[in-house]
Amino acid sequence: MSIAENLKKIQNDIPNHVCLVAVSKTKPETDIQEAYDAGQRVFGENKAQELQRKAESLPKDIEWHMIGHLQRNKVKYLAPHVSLIHSVDSMRLLVEINKRAKQNERTIPVLLQCYIAKEESKFGLDKEDLKAILTSTEFKGLENIEVKGVMGMATNTDNQTTVTNEFNSLKSIFDELKLEYFKGQESFTVISMGMSGDYKIAIESGSNMVRIGSSIFGARNYG
Repeated sequence: MSIAENLKKIQNDIPNHVCLVAVSKTKPETDIQEAYDAGQRVFGENKAQELQRKAESLPKDIEWHMIGHLQRNKVKYLAPHVSLIHSVDSMRLLVEINKRAKQNERTIPVLLQCYIAKEESKFGLDKEDLKAILTSTEFKGLENIEVKGVMGMATNTDNQTTVTNEFNSLKSIFDELKLEYFKGQESFTVISMGMSGDYKIAIESGSNMVRIGSSIFGARNYG
């Protein structure tokens, strides 16, 4: 099937309240343009300079999401372009994003990446990390970021019970943070979880933003 047909199939699968992030990392601009022409406007990249290059050459109404692990020295490349950073996993990264946002005279929306998987290769914050950041004086002084929710990645396994439990734990973390730290912030609404292999389980567990790549664009291009 074509990219446009794949997109339509997934859009028919997900409820209207769920945002579809088309994961375009490693994919050429022609593939992204095809998805754009089919109506898709939100795309996810995992490398800052690749996001920068694509943002500069593709239509300006695209929303670019940074979904990959982000090093602080790369923030400057995406700061003018990014609509949402999913992968914030440290206070130091928040400080750098705030600095670069200020330089670009904008506020950058972010998600706090939470560690929910049983894999050491995954990044993210645990509950103690989250509490330490959100109660800190330094965090309260960051005026050019807006925390819009949480993101998490489940264990890469065929065991659906494990995946469901991990997604449920992220929904629980979101609910706790909303109640304790973001009660008055109407924009704290995003639960970004679910990819090509598990997005249906994620939506059942409360996800309202899914990150889908291979089911739209086919296998990733490496090299």
